[in-house]
Amino acid sequence: MATVSSPEFWNTLYAHHGDGWELGQPTPALVDFVESTPPPRGRVAVPGCGRAHDVRYLARRGYDAVGFDFSDAAVVEARALARAEGSTAPIEQRDIFTLARDHANAFEGLWEYTCFCAIDPARRAEYVRVVDAILKPGGWLLACFYPVRAYGAGPPFPVRREEVARLFTPPFRIERAFVPLRSVSRRQGQEWMVLARKVAAPA
Repeated sequence: MATVSSPEFWNTLYAHHGDGWELGQPTPALVDFVESTPPPRGRVAVPGCGRAHDVRYLARRGYDAVGFDFSDAAVVEARALARAEGSTAPIEQRDIFTLARDHANAFEGLWEYTCFCAIDPARRAEYVRVVDAILKPGGWLLACFYPVRAYGAGPPFPVRREEVARLFTPPFRIERAFVPLRSVSRRQGQEWMVLARKVAAPA
């Protein structure tokens, strides 16, 4: 049986309309943050990008955004949406756990939304190591963690604030953490926004 660690699992969900995570628009919390306090522009990774609404939004706002997704079904749909909009933002079909092989220190920033909660929770520390590896020293991590709750089946698997702080610090320094003002109704009260900076390794 396919698990969350195989692309077949996600391809099946796309094929059978099991994509309950789909918003059909850029993430409201991301839009609000970028419109009010935009992080420095540059090359930005978006792991687990799905249909890449956030990738295309960031590209429109002047970021060199690159989307990555495990599911080839997601990538096919994301590229079709990009073509329809005239967007040239690249979308790659990749296992995100392999990104450090050819993207080490390659990005100024990373946007995280519903990737951390979708992977096997046993691999979360490994995911943090990948994020650390592909960001440049001093690079920024902007994340909206969801669903922030104590229990529940997955995916998405529940996320606890204490776990986020434990896993991401170090190698990151959390600069801001807050509940976003705007979420889609079904996620209201279950999201937690974090802006963090990669701590440069000592010389």
